[in-house]
Amino acid sequence: MSKQSKRREALVYHAKPTPGKIEVVPTKKYATQRDLSLAYSPGVAEPCLEIARDVNNVYKYTAKGNLVAVITNGTAVLGLGNIGPEASKPVMEGKGLLFKIFADIDVFDIEIGTENVEEFIQTVKMISPTFGGINLEDIKAPEAFEIERRLKAELDIPVMHDDQHGTAIISAAALLNALELADKKIDEAQIVISGAGAAAISCTRLYQAFGAKRENIVMCDSKGVIRQNRTDLTSEKAEFATHREIETLDDAMKDADVFIGLSTSNVVSPDMLLSMANNPIVFAMANPDPEIEYQLAIDTRKDIIMATGRSDHPNQVNNVLGFPYIFRGALDVRATKINEAMKMAAVEALANLAKQNVPEQVNIAYGETRLTFGRDYIIPKPFDPRLIIEVPPAVAQAAMDSGVAKEPITDWNKYRDHLRERLGSDNKIVRLLTNRAKMDPKRVVYAEADHLDVLKAAQIAYDEGIAIPILLGRRETILSLMAEIEFEAKVEIIDPKSDSEETRRNRYAEVYWSQRKRKGVTLYSAQKLLRERNYFAAMMVNEGDADALISGFSRSYPTVVKPMLELIGLAKGATRIATTNLMMTRRGPMFLSDTSINIDPPAEDLATIAQMTARTVRMFGMEPVMAMISFANFGSSPSPKATKVRDAVRILHESSPNLLVDGELQTDFALNQEMLQENFPFSRLAGKKVNTLIFPNLDSANITYKLLKELNGAESIGPIMMGMRKPVHILQLDASVDEIVNMTAIAVIDAQQKERREQEMKAALEKESAL
Repeated sequence: MSKQSKRREALVYHAKPTPGKIEVVPTKKYATQRDLSLAYSPGVAEPCLEIARDVNNVYKYTAKGNLVAVITNGTAVLGLGNIGPEASKPVMEGKGLLFKIFADIDVFDIEIGTENVEEFIQTVKMISPTFGGINLEDIKAPEAFEIERRLKAELDIPVMHDDQHGTAIISAAALLNALELADKKIDEAQIVISGAGAAAISCTRLYQAFGAKRENIVMCDSKGVIRQNRTDLTSEKAEFATHREIETLDDAMKDADVFIGLSTSNVVSPDMLLSMANNPIVFAMANPDPEIEYQLAIDTRKDIIMATGRSDHPNQVNNVLGFPYIFRGALDVRATKINEAMKMAAVEALANLAKQNVPEQVNIAYGETRLTFGRDYIIPKPFDPRLIIEVPPAVAQAAMDSGVAKEPITDWNKYRDHLRERLGSDNKIVRLLTNRAKMDPKRVVYAEADHLDVLKAAQIAYDEGIAIPILLGRRETILSLMAEIEFEAKVEIIDPKSDSEETRRNRYAEVYWSQRKRKGVTLYSAQKLLRERNYFAAMMVNEGDADALISGFSRSYPTVVKPMLELIGLAKGATRIATTNLMMTRRGPMFLSDTSINIDPPAEDLATIAQMTARTVRMFGMEPVMAMISFANFGSSPSPKATKVRDAVRILHESSPNLLVDGELQTDFALNQEMLQENFPFSRLAGKKVNTLIFPNLDSANITYKLLKELNGAESIGPIMMGMRKPVHILQLDASVDEIVNMTAIAVIDAQQKERREQEMKAALEKESAL
């Protein structure tokens, strides 16, 4: 076998999360006999021999270096207690998904059927050659301490019990920032810990590592204050026993600076809060119900700095801020351990990140005008895209500095670029969209709600808080389908043809007629048209009875567009409408325009479409990098079809000099940075990663997006309507449920933005009038 044939890349299998399933796909080719021979016999023998000669080659030739085992025995699952290994499996699978979507780490979940500590340890040791790291999960104390201690000592791969250290790391970062805001020093702070399990012990130890004084800490369990004269203490509890003459949590809270809750709900009363020192720091982290309800706490103490474990309150202490990124950094330098230095580095990275300017896409995702470091923002948000490039490098550097890294990083800029590329932005963008929609859900009218898939999408939008559905269609059909899918919510159902809607229908018809009477529309014809669902739905939005509209599932695109143009029309200042599709591709999110409206736009319209698309791209929290697509490259063809694209680029360079756009370009040169740099180094796009393609005509755009969707399985969000006066979005025929849900989120965000612009204009007019 030749030297070249000995080379073999790891056949990594990536989990691709989709609703209802996880699709596992290989990353390498497997189509030809040669591919298969390299993957298995006879080619696989060579890497086997290489690993046999040097066991460290297992990281070179297999997926071990990116594979973590999430392991439990099901003895302390969430707040459910000892429910057994099988019952714990959904939690472990969910943990594996979080590893993947936040840090691109592959996971096997393993549920071990023993509560014997030695059996558990030996089982993990025997399977450890498969993995690059071990995440212990949901193991009850005190056994969890011994299991982690032994495995860390006896294995040469990173091991971490996340229940202990995850909460400790995130809460420590929040605590450092809270103390800074309260103008208090950690070595002087009086700290009360409610709870004495694995998480509480680990949190307290980490706080001490950052300077908290042992004599300033009081820990309580279900029996009260852990004092030195108690005879029922484990060695871990005894470590934090106090000599102070206090017995209860109530006593401990007097003049305390910090309360850390890792216990159970409603153990803290308003009187206890009032007895604390000025600027009290309260982390009530019991889930789902905290030690004191958030609103009650902030109503009781206006000077409080509060965190919980819940996502619906500020300052969520969420372990997902830690474990994916800590393992990412540990794996990337092949650390033999996750040690104190690495955990402390993660704490400091998280604390520092909260003090930096927050990207607009994070503000958008959480419905905030501007998140800034302060009492309601002491810890980063889970969807902050900077986490992947801030925390793993800090952990990796600490591993190197503390001598546990086997493969040190030498080029940190390259490493950060690698981290960015690891996470495609597709799922993150969808999450950002839905999160943003949930912040202020709007009334969305579904014009075809008597179709099962449309109704399913409306149900999902309702259940997830994305939108407030209004269901249009045959009432009996809708009610029957709702019963079939158990959609029991009390939502508005409207049949435009029913007698009960005659008054509203006639009112809408009068408005429509008044607008179109000089264009051949009679009152009778208007009344007749308003029995048609798309005309009725458009008038609902026009008249303020709904905020946004979704249609097009069962009708051709032109049929649905016509009433929207007639009734709703163009936005102020818009000269035309267009559509763009967001495609979730393997290289990341790509915007394609115009996919549905403009058949063969001239240069001026192409430039307008590009400008409209740029605004839409920014709505998704991205900066547009745009290529104007053609069959030619930079003047290589005198054809009018190529020159119109060239003219559009000229118009854009003159009218929008700050917009990163160039062309005309063939698609392969637009998407291949190296090809473009080598052949056209003068291009504004040279060395840039293009994320937006503007096509010269409808044929090319529509064909391309549908090819990507059908052949490559690229998820599509769109067509996203641009240039309309009201939030109207038209689906492609037979859109999937997921596509309809995504378009619902777009419609809601569109409505939010239009409402905000109207409010700003109104405020400006009022100010001008006052002057």
